Amino acid sequence: MSRTPVYKGGMDAVIAQYEGRRDPFEHRADEGLPPADLDLGPLTQSRITPPGEDPRHAPPFRSALHRKTFQIREELTGASDLCALNALLISHLRKRSAPPEAAVLFQRLWAEQGAHLLAELDPRWLVSSITTFGDHGTTTVQRSVGLALTVLFGMMKLYETERLYSGTPSDKAFVLDGKIRGTLPMEMNSYSLVNGGLDVNLLGRLWQEAEDDVVIQPLAHHLLDMLIHDPNTLFRRLRVMSQRKTRREKDDPAAKPRRSNIAPVPATPLDPRTLRWGLVSTVKAPLDRIARFAAYHLDLGAHALHLYLDEPDEAAARYLTQVPRVTVTQCDATYWENTGKKRPEAHQLRQAHNATRSLRASAGDLDWLGHIDVDEFILTDRPMPETLAAVPPGTAITRLPPAEALALLEGLPRHFKLTHKQAGVKKAQLQDIYPTFGLHLYGGFLSHTSGKVFARTGIADTRLGIHTLKHMGEDATNRFKPAGLYLAHLHAPNWEHFRNHLKFRQEKGSYRARADRPELGQAELLRFLSEEGEEALRSFFDEVCADTPRLREALSAHGMLLTRDLDLDGAVRRVYGALP
Repeated sequence: MSRTPVYKGGMDAVIAQYEGRRDPFEHRADEGLPPADLDLGPLTQSRITPPGEDPRHAPPFRSALHRKTFQIREELTGASDLCALNALLISHLRKRSAPPEAAVLFQRLWAEQGAHLLAELDPRWLVSSITTFGDHGTTTVQRSVGLALTVLFGMMKLYETERLYSGTPSDKAFVLDGKIRGTLPMEMNSYSLVNGGLDVNLLGRLWQEAEDDVVIQPLAHHLLDMLIHDPNTLFRRLRVMSQRKTRREKDDPAAKPRRSNIAPVPATPLDPRTLRWGLVSTVKAPLDRIARFAAYHLDLGAHALHLYLDEPDEAAARYLTQVPRVTVTQCDATYWENTGKKRPEAHQLRQAHNATRSLRASAGDLDWLGHIDVDEFILTDRPMPETLAAVPPGTAITRLPPAEALALLEGLPRHFKLTHKQAGVKKAQLQDIYPTFGLHLYGGFLSHTSGKVFARTGIADTRLGIHTLKHMGEDATNRFKPAGLYLAHLHAPNWEHFRNHLKFRQEKGSYRARADRPELGQAELLRFLSEEGEEALRSFFDEVCADTPRLREALSAHGMLLTRDLDLDGAVRRVYGALP
């Protein structure tokens, strides 16, 4: 997989730039530091005067060190001379090499005159001081606390600078309703506003670690205390948001998050070299479509495919099972009789029954089992074993967010659209993409927007549904959505397919009225358009579904376009040798 680094040239370029700023100061022989045994007391009493008025410091500058000394004293005019010495020592110690007395003097300043420096220095120089301990501490505690606070304050500076461009001042917490459904970098889970403990764990650990060193403790504790009392920090804003959310949930029981329902995942660690995954699907389609579905996923590396033929077909079964990894079950009267139950009328119930049957049978053979339909194809940026092995331990469900195909006049789709939530786009912006019908469709999709799932095998008392895994009768909540993993859905690959399946989908499928989202009006819209006639339906299809330059450009502008080539016939030839 090709990757583009944030910094051109990658880490080599980062290190080169970092080292380029660490050249020692050029200076004259008479511009050295005071001796390491300097009496520090008098420096606490004398005050810095304007350096431009002092012949020892005024321009013209004789060296780089002379210039730096002038800048420090100009910034700290009015403070004690000890503060200027502290700043000069920090400046030396940031370089690749420094005079040997620099580190000794720095330690003496904070060991002997730490209280004076805390009272005199502003927060910026206090932060600079603590970060210097990270490189030049004389104890493990000094170095670890110094480095940890270096990272903390450095990241604060970066993200608070970015926040300046948000339009919201730093003392104002973001509104709860403004949250988008996006992914965090490095596949991290988002912080829980109500139950999260990352902030407390971070601050508390730093506070306690600093207690083990008498030199760094006053400085570290002083900075951490300033941090938790500053009204402009992320910590304060998160606390405000947490209190708001807690009040909202107390006042509105419907706003409370769903009760946690953790499905107990097997403790066996997953290794991408040995991980085994498979798929289950209840299919009702011509053999050529089933063959493309099977071959594509076998070509992707599936270790097992469990195909349930909703309409029994012996010839199809013989063709598909040429590959030993494929198991075909004929869902005939005998099959349903052997299950001890009547064949469910709704196809969704038949799908869930067959998927659960395969999930239980796969324990011990597969680590993960996915449940998808014959018109759905997994898109991944890396091999599936790597993706699934990287899912956090304890996860029972891996989500496959949908990417709905744009329709072509002929041939296979290669452009797919994402929902607005996947791309972090506000719902109102759907009108930019679908000007006439956008606000009537959830995410601009015709079909499901919740996607499909992979489930961990070997978990007792679970049932695999169409969009989730149920444990003890309720949706399991230990789920995860990997980056770079999508489910291409060829829901309406062309106009004829959309038109031919419209009636069934309105009566029994995804175009039925949905009580959970009555405001969207998709079912009512399609019923109205059907009554208006073919021209109205075609107008809708062309705006929402058709692969046009206008729609691709609009989707791309909002980060909602995904492009992939599906070589389905090529996969059939590679796996089966010939098309059926």
